[in-house]
Amino acid sequence: MTGRITEIWRHPIKAHGFEALDSTEIRKGETLPWDRIWAVTHEGSKLNGNAWAPCMNFSRGAKAPHLMAISTTLDEATSTVTLTHPTQGAVTFQPDEQADVARFLDWIAPLMPDGRAASTGIIRATGQGMTDSSSASISLGNLATLRVLEQHLGQALDTRRFRINLWVEGLAPMEELEWLDKPVRLGEIQARARDHAITRCASTMANPDTGKRDAETLTAMNDIWGHQDLGITLITENSGTLSVGDSVAQE
Repeated sequence: MTGRITEIWRHPIKAHGFEALDSTEIRKGETLPWDRIWAVTHEGSKLNGNAWAPCMNFSRGAKAPHLMAISTTLDEATSTVTLTHPTQGAVTFQPDEQADVARFLDWIAPLMPDGRAASTGIIRATGQGMTDSSSASISLGNLATLRVLEQHLGQALDTRRFRINLWVEGLAPMEELEWLDKPVRLGEIQARARDHAITRCASTMANPDTGKRDAETLTAMNDIWGHQDLGITLITENSGTLSVGDSVAQE
């Protein structure tokens, strides 16, 4: 079946906000531009410079659900980020400037749970964004699959819970899992789906409007499908423009 892109999301600071886009420029073999270009370190981080590292090395919504309610506005020209939270208000800063990072750490501290490793700084990724995949990839979710989960839970689930880059309408439920390790066309972009789906974590339990856990998403996924996979990742094979409304199909 052929679907179409209904939402494009980027997350400039990993696990700290989301920003909707109408279109974006895609580069061959790279993550979505500005997606997870920065990540927040914590007291237990073990890093190799600014190279890609697993998510356990960064502050994230799975351990600090209130982070899930942060929204983002990015000024690309100045690398300036504005984060907004329903209880913390807004903070505007440049993640590459140490003095600004200190203000950010003061702002974020009340959102971190007691007993969790405190946030200590921000690093700018080199080579690829700090996505959960060790390969430079773009994530895709199927709205029909999400609706199956919603029906089982008896509640609506905002797509922002899943921190997926592209959401697609018009496919059959779970059709995206048939695309694994196969070529996929997104508008003018040719890509290949990786050979495994995205395994979800406890961050999906938190409401992106409130930062409070209010949905047993992981239990529901296991009840329905016997696993916690939702969404796939794609490796792009050419460069071009990707926009809301573009067609998507497995080729």
